[in-house]
Amino acid sequence: MASQGEAAGANPAAHGREREHQTWLVRHPAEWRQVGIVGAYLGLLGLMYFVPAWRHPLPFALACLLSFLNAVVIHNHMHRGIFHSHRLNLIWRGVLSFGALYPASANVPAHNLVHHHFADDGQPDWADPSHVAFRWHLLNLIHFPNIAGPNTFAGVGRWAQVTKQQGFVRQYTTELAVAFGLTGAALLHDFWGALLFIVLPQLYGARCILRINLIQHDATDPSSEYDHSRNFVGRWFNWIMCNNGYHTIHHNRAGLHWTELAEAHRREVAPRIEPRLDEPSMVLYLLRTFLLPRRRPVMRARAGGEAEQSARAERRAAAEQQAAREQSGPEGAAT
Repeated sequence: MASQGEAAGANPAAHGREREHQTWLVRHPAEWRQVGIVGAYLGLLGLMYFVPAWRHPLPFALACLLSFLNAVVIHNHMHRGIFHSHRLNLIWRGVLSFGALYPASANVPAHNLVHHHFADDGQPDWADPSHVAFRWHLLNLIHFPNIAGPNTFAGVGRWAQVTKQQGFVRQYTTELAVAFGLTGAALLHDFWGALLFIVLPQLYGARCILRINLIQHDATDPSSEYDHSRNFVGRWFNWIMCNNGYHTIHHNRAGLHWTELAEAHRREVAPRIEPRLDEPSMVLYLLRTFLLPRRRPVMRARAGGEAEQSARAERRAAAEQQAAREQSGPEGAAT
């Protein structure tokens, strides 16, 4: 009879699940970093709201940064739930929704399904870079959330009506009530304090996470197996961003835990991707692309083939299965 170690080696997924259940409360020890990010963000909002001495530009700027990272945590959580408990994961969605001022469950249709499908059905992603077309590229970056946001929430509404998933609708409505109910109560108690030191940071993070779609996919090739996304591979950047700079491998293998993305990128993506799509620094990329007087970059597609088309079809099926597991309960990949 094979030993337990041999059995785990033969089935890495089973070994991963066994290791997850050995941790307390969270599925992976690294998740405490994400919990800490959200805790620091909400704590800072509370300090600025309740303690006037904290109402200064530096805490405000930090709150905006943490708001964006809160949205990053939403992304990760909706792919792979942080906690063992299904109920706790649903409660956590409500907490994250307040931090972003939008329902976290919107990510299921908008990101897990539509965005991960690229343009496979012949229609653009709701947050496709082609939705903005100013000649001055900085205007595209500024204006993009004004287009992508309404597109996304209109699409989520259509998806909910067509699929008629009652569990999704209940959770989405609950998160909407939590996000706007708590924010509304804060506005009633102290309108200007809440507007300046809660709502503005909330909106900053929500709008910036939409802009990431433009930054990561503009001037790329959605038909390619590897050239469909731009990556930012700086080590410290990815520590802060919980490895969300490695976007190509995330699209290709959406089921990977975020702690696995860096190694998988080096192994599977780096040898095959167009080199200029691996950027060492997001700051330098933003300066070079949006602030310097230059035209919007373009991407010349490289020849693909049946293998790439098959791989894209597999990614689409995997995204659908992952999203279904997301809604299924404790055994789902992102409950």
